[in-house]
Amino acid sequence: MERVVYQQMAELDQRHWWYRARREILADLIRREAMPPAAGRILEIGCGTGHNLAMLAEFGEVDAVELDDEARAIAQQRLGREVMNAPLPELTGLGDRRYDLVAALDVIEHVDDDAAALTAIAGKLKPGGKLVMTVPAHRWMWSAHDVVNHHKRRYSKAALRRIVEASPLHLEKSGYFNSLLFPLAIAERLASKLRGKDDADVKLPPKPLNAALEAVFAAERHLVGRLPLPPGLSLFAVASAI
Repeated sequence: MERVVYQQMAELDQRHWWYRARREILADLIRREAMPPAAGRILEIGCGTGHNLAMLAEFGEVDAVELDDEARAIAQQRLGREVMNAPLPELTGLGDRRYDLVAALDVIEHVDDDAAALTAIAGKLKPGGKLVMTVPAHRWMWSAHDVVNHHKRRYSKAALRRIVEASPLHLEKSGYFNSLLFPLAIAERLASKLRGKDDADVKLPPKPLNAALEAVFAAERHLVGRLPLPPGLSLFAVASAI
């Protein structure tokens, strides 16, 4: 990712509605669908500035991987110990460690060979261990945001299912989320194109709007994984090691 993305992440990841609501949704999804054992071993791949680490620590002992030096330094402060530099698909540096839960949250789209990445992740799971992953949806929504984040692709629902089902993992559940705000996102994207301004910057909305957007997005925690949601900005998958 471009340096500006990590800077914005470090500045906003505790206050911006998207980060805050997404953590609530993911925590609920992990609790219901991944169900790691008490004091389980957890790995987050591509942890960025570490904004998910405290949430993941609710479920067990967390290890983390991040490639960017500055983001890794911030994540290490938050985790209180080393964050490893172990790129996908090799994941060298993890040794023979095995995990009850691996989280790859908006990560796989950055990797040239996503199939090899899932194979490598499968090799780091204990028998019955779970992968929880998220990716951006809809190729037609490609924008400057994808460029500055160094995305290789966006996924359709069918494409996400195919890569998981072709891997050594067993797909348990997949679907859309960030669906309730999807119409607003489409309108904003169209307006940006009409203005000729495809802006990749992430800004903190005014406090009342930030709170309202967080409340709407976070409400999906009651639905994601329970009911099939209509198309949204993101896709999730839960898969298990065989």
